[in-house]
Amino acid sequence: MSIEAERRKRLRLSTSFGTIRPISKNKRKNRMENQTLMQYFEWYLPDDGQHWNRLAEDAPNLAAKGIRKVWMPPTFKGTGSNDVGYGVYDLFDLGEFDQKGTVRTKYGLKEEYLRAIEVLGQNGIEAIADVVLNHKAAADYKERFTVVEVDPNDRTKVLSEPFEIKGWTKFVFPGRNKTYNDFEWHWYHFTGTDYDAKNNKSGIFLIQGDNKGWADDELVDNENGNYDYLMYADIDFKHPEVIQNLYDWAHWFIESTGVHGFRLDAVKHIDSFFMKNFIRDITEKYGDDFYVFGEFWNSDEKANNDYLENIDYRFDLVDVKLHHNLFDASKSGADYDLRTIFDQTLAKNHPESAVTFVDNHDTQRGQALESTVEEWFKPAAYALILLREAGLPCVFYGDYYGISGEFAQESFQELLDKLLDIRLNLAYGEQTDYFDDANCIGWTRQGMDDGQPIAVLISNDQATNKSMLVGPEWAGREFSDYLGNSSQIVTIDDQGWGEFPVEEKSVSVWSVR
Repeated sequence: MSIEAERRKRLRLSTSFGTIRPISKNKRKNRMENQTLMQYFEWYLPDDGQHWNRLAEDAPNLAAKGIRKVWMPPTFKGTGSNDVGYGVYDLFDLGEFDQKGTVRTKYGLKEEYLRAIEVLGQNGIEAIADVVLNHKAAADYKERFTVVEVDPNDRTKVLSEPFEIKGWTKFVFPGRNKTYNDFEWHWYHFTGTDYDAKNNKSGIFLIQGDNKGWADDELVDNENGNYDYLMYADIDFKHPEVIQNLYDWAHWFIESTGVHGFRLDAVKHIDSFFMKNFIRDITEKYGDDFYVFGEFWNSDEKANNDYLENIDYRFDLVDVKLHHNLFDASKSGADYDLRTIFDQTLAKNHPESAVTFVDNHDTQRGQALESTVEEWFKPAAYALILLREAGLPCVFYGDYYGISGEFAQESFQELLDKLLDIRLNLAYGEQTDYFDDANCIGWTRQGMDDGQPIAVLISNDQATNKSMLVGPEWAGREFSDYLGNSSQIVTIDDQGWGEFPVEEKSVSVWSVR
């Protein structure tokens, strides 16, 4: 175990449920300020090339709400102007060159992207880039090479003898014409592909050759036997030319854009040995303040524990298990035991490594991983990530601004503004949990410095109440619900206890009137 991993292990053992992440040195009223991340996109944004401009315009508002990091969608040229960003064609084209029928990306031009990052920085917000390294899409030319076909449900099972295919694996980027980098990609830079143009056949084809094959089983997720392959032309992270090119790209990208961190897409499909070393070297060069988190889309407790160990805790992970718990709670109503809401989660097991979220672009309606938290439970779900100690919470653009079209959902901006204000100004200090009822849970935060306490209460069933301690120094003071869901007034008794109510299937946040 590395020194850093051992330090983090000791930190986990020193607390029952986690600590506020010391992500930033920024101070607010002589205290460590709570950090909040916002995912600034959803899947169905219009293909109008104006998103970077909208973000730049919105930056002062986000800063006022306490947003200190913004996760921007992938900026790289994809399969076309309407590509959400995950069908990456050219990592060196940020909306600058005429390729794949467009100069701009779905979100805008390179100069608009750079301007958005600059404006975010002027407002005290760090730009986090969504980085898609697992695959390349929309190759320029086909190539001939040898493969074996494998079982899609068990990629370790070979279904054929070696045979030749024509695959889309040659990337020369003619529109960019070697600007910034002259590397060309060929079939031997990939582990597999999904289409044989020679026989007009789709499948999963494992490329043959010297030192070829999927990543070692222990270095990728074990779903489907070995989950190295996801889509398109799958990058071979064992190949020395690939490794060098990705390092060259990372240095160029960070230094030319000024981003302050990475969100790593699909890391369960990427060789964890490569990713550990890659992020180690980046943070050594650009400093520990260069924040990195990864999408390890697996809710299994052991798998998450093992992955963090494998990467020596070099970067954080999104808390997929917590999302699924929130989703299940929203679907089950009063049948869900709220006392178990944090069971098996990163927030509980590795609070210093958890990025907590309610929904994102993959879980929204109409997507492959659809698991959208029901609207009635969203206020409680956001209270659970924004008002507690553990993790770095991420607010979803679709929840904040709403989603229109076929898969529409309402905006929760008014609610989120209240919760963000409470997080920024009040959600500090010692946390005491009252997880003693299956249908009603609560907790208190004692505040920090001269701050005041809060008492949070959530019900997934009938209206009820719970006695919670805020401290004898608040005896006689009146508390009200900052969310406005309850009109009652609670007077703190001589011992510092309050009998706090909550409405049916609701959430209330109580503090001094």
